[in-house]
Amino acid sequence: MTASTQLDDADALLTVDELAAAVGLTVRTTRYYASLGLLPPPLRRGRVAYYDSVHRARLELVRALQEHGFTLQAIERYVASVPAEAGVEELAMQRAMLTSWTSQVPEELDRTELDARAGRSLGEEDLGLLERLALLDPVEGGRYRVMPNLQIGLDLLALDVPPESVGAAGDAITRHMTALAEELTDILRSGLLAPYRSGEHSPAEAERIERTLPQLRRLTLESVVAGFQRAANAVITRSLARD
Repeated sequence: MTASTQLDDADALLTVDELAAAVGLTVRTTRYYASLGLLPPPLRRGRVAYYDSVHRARLELVRALQEHGFTLQAIERYVASVPAEAGVEELAMQRAMLTSWTSQVPEELDRTELDARAGRSLGEEDLGLLERLALLDPVEGGRYRVMPNLQIGLDLLALDVPPESVGAAGDAITRHMTALAEELTDILRSGLLAPYRSGEHSPAEAERIERTLPQLRRLTLESVVAGFQRAANAVITRSLARD
């Protein structure tokens, strides 16, 4: 146990109100998450419950997962897989690994708001195509979970291109990008995280790794775009040579 999690470190101990405020959640939501077992039992001093830096790190992990579109059931399964002895640094690494690669989080819109965003009334075929492009997900109450890049789909709908062709292109992108993301994630875990987890590290080292991951995401995205451009140019060159 690090110094930040020892009971005699009074500055690290928070009441449930202070914990909720520190993470940016309501007390009601914090208590609800705790009731689901997403937080370890609090530390007791008499009749007062206190929470330390590990509780806060776990709650920050839960909030990050929730903000980036994970269902509560998925969050429960994931948190259950995190070792009970995981410290602040390990939890921070988990959060950094799972944080969305986009700078914006999905939002929920009702049908009227969605039509307003599109600038017209969307038909069932339009909605089906947006779902196929993974830009839209129906949720309860007639609402829709909308991805930050919804405008790409709306712009595609405005083009004079057969919907089936747009959908097929979306399927191809999803298929290949999923495979690429899985392979790159495996490389990241084995090449960066596994060596890190194999030894003891200071909070400063953990913070450095956590800062590195967003930069690595940016460079990876730029490399993917550049790689596709090179591949597309190579396909065009081969096509011209055959012709």
